[in-house]
Amino acid sequence: MFLKATYEIILVFLQFFIISLHFFQWEFIPQKQLIQVTSFSYFLGFLIIIISFIILLVAIKDLGRNLSPFPKPVNNSNLVTTGIYRLTRHPMYYSLICISFGVFITKLSIYYLFLSTSLGLIIKFKIALEEQYLNNKFNNYLLYKNEVKY
Repeated sequence: MFLKATYEIILVFLQFFIISLHFFQWEFIPQKQLIQVTSFSYFLGFLIIIISFIILLVAIKDLGRNLSPFPKPVNNSNLVTTGIYRLTRHPMYYSLICISFGVFITKLSIYYLFLSTSLGLIIKFKIALEEQYLNNKFNNYLLYKNEVKY
């Protein structure tokens, strides 16, 4: 149990750390661009960020009191399968990945590609752990998981 709790804390810390790195440009990390940013790539990235941020806010609203940064469901929580959760099981996580990818599209640098990829991997591990918890806590989670594929 201690190892699982430690793993949870590490995943949450890494997720927030990687997200915070999107807001800083370190002098010692090369910001080499893969290709030149165009007005189209900047607009596309910005559009992805805006749409993903709206989806993130809707997911937070729909989750309500069940919201937690940790994969383990909060005490007295219930399984949310309505609203945006009818369409996808993890809209907040996917929104964070899309926002990160949108930032990459606006910058087109190796640094932001690395951040997006790292965030995607961390969230993949976090989703796997969260789904174990949800499956153990809610009898109808497997049915929901089969109905809502992503």
